[in-house]
Amino acid sequence: MTRSFEELVAEADAVSVEGWDFSWLEGRATEQRPSWGYQRAMSERLARVSAALDIQTGGGEVLAGAAKLPPLMVATESWPPNVARATALLHPRGAVVVADADEPPLPFGAAAFDLVTSRHPVTVWWEEIARVLRPGGIYLSQQVGPASVFELVEYFLGPQPEHVRRARHPEDARRDAEAAGLEVVDLRFESLRTEFFDIGAVVYFLRKVVWMVPGFTVEQCRDRLRELDALIREQGSFVAHTTRFLIEARKGAGGGRVRGRRGE
Repeated sequence: MTRSFEELVAEADAVSVEGWDFSWLEGRATEQRPSWGYQRAMSERLARVSAALDIQTGGGEVLAGAAKLPPLMVATESWPPNVARATALLHPRGAVVVADADEPPLPFGAAAFDLVTSRHPVTVWWEEIARVLRPGGIYLSQQVGPASVFELVEYFLGPQPEHVRRARHPEDARRDAEAAGLEVVDLRFESLRTEFFDIGAVVYFLRKVVWMVPGFTVEQCRDRLRELDALIREQGSFVAHTTRFLIEARKGAGGGRVRGRRGE
């Protein structure tokens, strides 16, 4: 590595982090992919339905990778820059992007969709998913699991309490899905190796995935970043572990129990 700490950090601090495209990290960081292949599984299901909803679509990059979209394809997104990006990417494919605050209720009628998908949702409103699914409809989602990339999180924030480390546990997702009247037909979990090969990759990642180290800025964390830069130069990389789980849930043919809002 011939570039200085200051050069790497300045570059990563200036580059755009809009959308959900991580191609800037190519050659600078790697993340092992889950064995189930979420985009392929999503694409296969989209090709078999007539109406589908993708929740928290980000910049639309994952959905746009599907080989075939159904006749009615809708995506929701809350962040205005991503709404614009997703619209530009998905509108030519015939998909409609709806600006939505990611809070219940979803802006759709009951039993509107055969399939609901979501990759890495921040919050899952299970009752709303059950409400907008048709009887027999499927929810398919890949989600961030507990203590994901916590080697990096705890490097900056220190040891986290057990309830924080356990948050987003797949068994909690199963419980909440079943409480909303859905049947969980598949639930898988994997821990995956992630490596950062330069400090710029760390800065970019923390700027983009803002909930990892809330309030992260280069200036506030410069001393810790400089120490981490030295460690990466000495060891060749910084290794962390990403956790992911896949959940697939079905709405019963009879409709099941559906509530309009969380907690009602």
